[in-house]
Amino acid sequence: MSVVEKPRPAPVPTAPREPRITDETGRRVHLGELLLRYVLLLVVLALTVGPFLWQLSTSLKGPTEDIFSSPPGFLPRHPTFHNYARVADTIPVWDYVLNSLRVACANVVTNCVGSALAGYALARLRYRGRGVTTLVFVLAMLVPVEGIVIAQFTTMRELGLNNTLIGVVLPGSIGAMNVLLMRNAFRNLPYEIEEAAFVDGAGAWQRFLRIALPSVKGTLAVVAIFAFMGAWDDFLWPLIVLSDPAKFTLTIGLNYLHGTFANDERLVAAGTIIAVAPLLLLFACLQRYFFRGVGEGAVKG
Repeated sequence: MSVVEKPRPAPVPTAPREPRITDETGRRVHLGELLLRYVLLLVVLALTVGPFLWQLSTSLKGPTEDIFSSPPGFLPRHPTFHNYARVADTIPVWDYVLNSLRVACANVVTNCVGSALAGYALARLRYRGRGVTTLVFVLAMLVPVEGIVIAQFTTMRELGLNNTLIGVVLPGSIGAMNVLLMRNAFRNLPYEIEEAAFVDGAGAWQRFLRIALPSVKGTLAVVAIFAFMGAWDDFLWPLIVLSDPAKFTLTIGLNYLHGTFANDERLVAAGTIIAVAPLLLLFACLQRYFFRGVGEGAVKG
């Protein structure tokens, strides 16, 4: 008796599998969602970096190039640094840069030291009224600068600090946001480490300097960047408190380029690049610590 084999069905063709793409959390991401992310990133990049690149291109264009052509030319045909030399010939820009550096460096030192001390006291020390003190710092962030500028000016006048760089530094010597940043960084540190140091006989200053402070270097770098940027870019307060042109900061000094040479966009662009360059240099030097400051306080096991 012969056995008749049934014909096997033809294999059904299957669609090619979509490549598996995952994000940093391990979640599967579809190709369309990934493309949408990159498109949004490119749009944000164009909106944030585009104006700076345009100013850089304008500052490098010579007097014979038309910066208002249609369509606009992005790359300069004959790049030149002559506009930067003209800025130095028009205003004492390097004196203004030195004044701004003095103010910004002093602001960085006072904010790093004061914010670290205040943040450690709010986060690790136990005393009556600690919660109320923290609330005061939170409320201080809600008060606009324009609402207290008259009181600040009156205080500086009573102290005899008007028309001085100390008067520029003093109101922003310790920022409320920087104190809260340091407080959160110190709160993320495990209490067991300090308790062990306390059992070994370490005092509050020793625990602060040898244990807590070395563990929050990233947040300290964030505070330094914020303090430097705030002092370097500040325009309103130095304009109010300073009256001697020899003590002007860079933001006030560059205002003369907008007023006297408003039609020379190349000169204004060159002055803008001079003002932005120190900020880029600072961030390039501290970016490693800056991104570390996001997850500050974690301890590896």
